[in-house]
Amino acid sequence: TTDVADHPEFASRKTTRKLDGIETTDWFANDFTLAEIKTLRAKQAFADRDQSHNGKYEIPTFQEVIDLAKAESARSGRTIGIYPETKHPTYHASLGLAFEDKLLDMLKAAGWTEKNSPVFIQSFETANLKYLRKKTQIRLVQLVDGDGVDKDGKVTLAAPFDRPYDFAVLGDKRSFQDMLSPEGLREIATYADGVGPWKVYLIGARQTIGPDGKPKDLNGDGKIDERDRTVIAPTDVVKDAHAAGLLVHPWAYRSEATRLAADYNGDPIAEYKAHLALGVDGVFTDFTDHAVKARDGK
Repeated sequence: TTDVADHPEFASRKTTRKLDGIETTDWFANDFTLAEIKTLRAKQAFADRDQSHNGKYEIPTFQEVIDLAKAESARSGRTIGIYPETKHPTYHASLGLAFEDKLLDMLKAAGWTEKNSPVFIQSFETANLKYLRKKTQIRLVQLVDGDGVDKDGKVTLAAPFDRPYDFAVLGDKRSFQDMLSPEGLREIATYADGVGPWKVYLIGARQTIGPDGKPKDLNGDGKIDERDRTVIAPTDVVKDAHAAGLLVHPWAYRSEATRLAADYNGDPIAEYKAHLALGVDGVFTDFTDHAVKARDGK
């Protein structure tokens, strides 16, 4: 996130608009010039994390991210890629700001146009991925979202996190959950190279419900969080995705004990290992050092 709320000159830019069909009050990037965005600084979004770097780093442009990846690849002698997400493509297209062609132009200028280029493009919508498929061989990834997790460890679905928004616009009733069925994964394979499910679609975690109908505080700390959930049997999503020829890149892994199920005993490496054992091909994480340790068996 950014420190835009700390800039009084931008207070009037906070507006209410429909974003993916939901009334949303916030600041929208399309209301700012690049020069204005460059006056903002990054801010830690999680209150329970280190806040000491707030205000230090400006918001990079996509070109600056490309340049950094290339420079660090040359410096380190290893390939460092990029993994852009096309955020809210239907919303931006409605404003006349469709960005898919511009994205491809910038990647072409970088020399990245092939399937083996160090790039993945991801989206929670489907139509823009299908459009990109007709224009590029760069690897594409269908993201899969959800609204929450119920007491039994199953993903719950509610707008706007129940289905790709382009499905909602077209009246397509299929949900994100449907997209992870064997049939849904085979359809994804017709236009994408991989699938990026929320990690709880792979291994969920359930609450223990007491006689009073409320979840039990398993660790006795007076709070109910992930530490009071226990993992349930893995699903077949990874197996089915691989059978369809898709890579699997789940998200989002976090190392704080409060965000880990009881089975992992506060050890994030244990969670990574459980998912790696399913055969995932990569992960999205806020703590890359822990993911690498798990991958390398350390």
